[in-house]
Amino acid sequence: MPPSKKSTTKGSTKIAVVRILEPIFRSRKERLNAGERMRDSVPHALHAVWKPPRKHRDPIDLLEQSNRYRLPNLVPVRYGRMLRTPFTFLRGSAGLMAHDLATTPNTGIQVQACGDCHLLNFGLFATPERNLIFDINDFDETLPAPWEWDIKRLAISFVVAARDNRLSDKEARAIAVECVRAYREQLREFSKQSPLAVWYDRLDAQTIIDMAPNAKVKKNREQVIAKAKIRVGDYLYPTISSEVAGRRRLIDQPPILFHVDEKGFEQNVHMTLNAYRLSLPDERRTLFDRYRLEDIAIKAVGIGSVGTYCFVGLFFSAENHPLLLQIKEACPSVLAPYAGKSVYKNQGQRVVTGQRLMQSSSDIFLGWTQGQKGRHLFVRQLRDMKMSAPVEGASAEQMKMYAELCGLTLARAHAKSGDAALISGYLGKSDSFDQAIGKFALTYADQNAKDHAALVAAEKSGRIKALREDDY
Repeated sequence: MPPSKKSTTKGSTKIAVVRILEPIFRSRKERLNAGERMRDSVPHALHAVWKPPRKHRDPIDLLEQSNRYRLPNLVPVRYGRMLRTPFTFLRGSAGLMAHDLATTPNTGIQVQACGDCHLLNFGLFATPERNLIFDINDFDETLPAPWEWDIKRLAISFVVAARDNRLSDKEARAIAVECVRAYREQLREFSKQSPLAVWYDRLDAQTIIDMAPNAKVKKNREQVIAKAKIRVGDYLYPTISSEVAGRRRLIDQPPILFHVDEKGFEQNVHMTLNAYRLSLPDERRTLFDRYRLEDIAIKAVGIGSVGTYCFVGLFFSAENHPLLLQIKEACPSVLAPYAGKSVYKNQGQRVVTGQRLMQSSSDIFLGWTQGQKGRHLFVRQLRDMKMSAPVEGASAEQMKMYAELCGLTLARAHAKSGDAALISGYLGKSDSFDQAIGKFALTYADQNAKDHAALVAAEKSGRIKALREDDY
């Protein structure tokens, strides 16, 4: 509710007096009950159904539309990565799924949504205090949107990945249901906590180890966490750079990593970095000022992001301590056509704000800027103990345990920005919503397989061109 204003006169001076109206807070019980009543208009069973929109739906057309911001020479790389399996197709088709999810039932309750919530966009990374935590780690598509879209995409990703691992549909559905169960139960716990307690909550490495059901799983988790702790820029930069004429230069590997040969590019980079510096808090600017840019190049990363501008910046301190920053283009969220435009004019600021709102702790170098040609960008460290779980070849039991971690994490991210009690009231204490999403995930996984097959056919017919990388 906005503040009200009235004017008073003191002498000859007119003074505006602002009276802050006290907001109206409903009790947890009232919000739970309100959520429960929503089941009358949007029953859980409705979420189990997937039917393609009646209007003609061409997945290739929708994918081609998402290329409008991409570098044309990297679009074939994107398609090559998507063609590998139905799961890699899912990773690269967030826009297509957003189009589809927008046609499914939702309660109208919004949260800060990830927008590209699949199982590999969760992982380990270091906090500014150098603690290792598990959290969502990709926010290119973040935007306020219905909470259902994130949990549905996440559940679908587990079913598709399980099928890629040749697990049965019964096992795949059970994995998806486990993910939703963890989300539902954790959200109810958060609804009982204070806002501060929710914001302080985090899933750290030791907690993950302690959650292991047996000694074998505990040992495996300890090994993964130990590997993550050495995945820092100090170890990466020697593998992607070399000494050239007394300077450290990133090694060209076109079309995956290459330098920009353009007049005025270096000057534009420094102007862009100066603008980025202003987005940082004062104390972080002091830290950033202790590094100088040595080299910068374009690098094709991930699957969904391939083709958008993404730079790797190699920096050094006065004593040659390395720092790798990723300077990544931020395009409008794929959710925007269905959830509304961002309130931020700079899409990089949209990403940064969404990330800070959803994560339990964020990168100290996280900031945004705008390039000299008008491109919106955000900046973060390229590697800081970052690691995603190895799910390829994972057993059903391993995937269920990972699904639980992702469900718990998404619940906390949504509880920070959304009304945990209202959503929890809608979800209830039974597993009816979990089972509905499990069924939906299986059905939509069939749709994803058909769309992947359509992309394969499009390449064979010459409608699209794809470039496959031997080492990807």
